[in-house]
Amino acid sequence: MTTSLTTLELDQKEMRQVYSETILELAQSDPKVIALEADLMSAITTNKIQRLIPNQLINCGIMEANMIGVAAGLALNGHIPFIHTFAQFATRRAFDQLFVSGAYAKLNMTILGSDAGVTAEFNGGTHMAFEDLGLMRLIPKATVYEASDSTMLKALLKQGHKEYGIHYIRTIRKNAVKLYEENESFPKGKGKLLREGNDVAIIASGIMVAEALLAAVELEKEGIEAAVIDMYSIKPIDRELLEKTARKTGCVVTAENHNVIGGLGSAVAEALSETCPVPLRRIGVHEQFGQVGKVDYLKEYYELTVKDIVRVCKEVCSIKTRH
Repeated sequence: MTTSLTTLELDQKEMRQVYSETILELAQSDPKVIALEADLMSAITTNKIQRLIPNQLINCGIMEANMIGVAAGLALNGHIPFIHTFAQFATRRAFDQLFVSGAYAKLNMTILGSDAGVTAEFNGGTHMAFEDLGLMRLIPKATVYEASDSTMLKALLKQGHKEYGIHYIRTIRKNAVKLYEENESFPKGKGKLLREGNDVAIIASGIMVAEALLAAVELEKEGIEAAVIDMYSIKPIDRELLEKTARKTGCVVTAENHNVIGGLGSAVAEALSETCPVPLRRIGVHEQFGQVGKVDYLKEYYELTVKDIVRVCKEVCSIKTRH
């Protein structure tokens, strides 16, 4: 598919609304679905559906590790748990429980980590997860996604309902840029080629997909054709699409709202180094913690903007030319 600049408009619904609506739909159609919260029901809007599914929505309180234990017990009894909390609590705080009680025990659960990266805004540094994708990628056989719009989030949640295993979905809570039509599908282990290009490939995820598309428009003005891929499936990653695009363009830039260590940039570098090594640069957070601020300020501070993508793409293209 090809996405043009004119389509980059905000979704009418916030991602958190899509989450609660999808949970309601799944719970009403399947009594085995149980949603678990760690005192963030109003933050993700599941408080609005509680009266409709009172026996399928549990507020575990501010005890994230215990919530994973509860989910494990439910899974052992044939239920399908959907777990939500902020990304840093879902991963950093409850990692051992996810690893042992969930994955090691070969249980079934879908975890939504919200307020990803800079979108945590005024919750500040302690609540700003730049390492959650890296942690979840370390769990054997876990599936790791980053949702870039509401259509994708809904589809990934439904896939989590159908597919057995540990699924981690990283998301923002508020309005995302609308990228996909409602009938779009998002298979596990695949990426979406949103824009063709011959000179450089921009591999992005989450909020950085829109930035990458805007950067491609700016690069085109300077005679550089940039391919743009939404690599929503971080693990397993779409090695076939990566290799095909890297061979065509000869250089790659990754863009993520995450630490450059462990996340999308690492996953792409690891895959390409084995089959198609090309000049590669990673845009993301470098050896820094989170902080308080508005998203626009934080994107500037951590160099996650359109101009940063344009600059790095031009740099990597020059390296390709020299070689």
